[in-house]
Amino acid sequence: MTIRHKAGLCAAVTLVLALTGCGGGDDGAKPSAAPPAASSPAPSLSASVDPQTAEKRAVLASYTAMATEQMKAYRKADAKGTDLEKYATTEALGQIRNDLANMKAAGTVVRGELGHDAEVTALDMEAQTPTATLSDCVDLSGYETYDVKAKKVIPLPTQQPLRYVMTATAQRWDGRWMVTDIDPQGGEGATC
Repeated sequence: MTIRHKAGLCAAVTLVLALTGCGGGDDGAKPSAAPPAASSPAPSLSASVDPQTAEKRAVLASYTAMATEQMKAYRKADAKGTDLEKYATTEALGQIRNDLANMKAAGTVVRGELGHDAEVTALDMEAQTPTATLSDCVDLSGYETYDVKAKKVIPLPTQQPLRYVMTATAQRWDGRWMVTDIDPQGGEGATC
């Protein structure tokens, strides 16, 4: 398997995004007195929330959708029948298509799942084209490259860490976020 093929497969992303909220619990304490009439109103929840939270969620949603479509393509070594073009630009699509061509030539497909823990690490909404950078902790422990002709799993190289950091870039085009670049080496060998 070529390094580019390996890197492309590692770039395949299926992200499970779990959004959890915080809730106050009843600690059993009873208020000792009513608050004074002249007290200031309690701060609203929106005052404590990052004003870019909605954009970050939109970036992650687009990244997740692109990764899901990418895995669909990698499972059959073909982008036909996927919606990759809805979530990835020409450059990112070129990377994926190159990987798919290498997979077809090698007679391989992807089986299993990749684990992910992605976050938006930078968001510039003031740029002419708003841009976001993502960092993703990729977990290869449930991932397999399968040789279709030999009908066997190709083991990962022994030097390949099972968990590593990759990066991606997204830009907001016509009101929606598009993945513009996937860099499997973005974490510069960092493990997570």
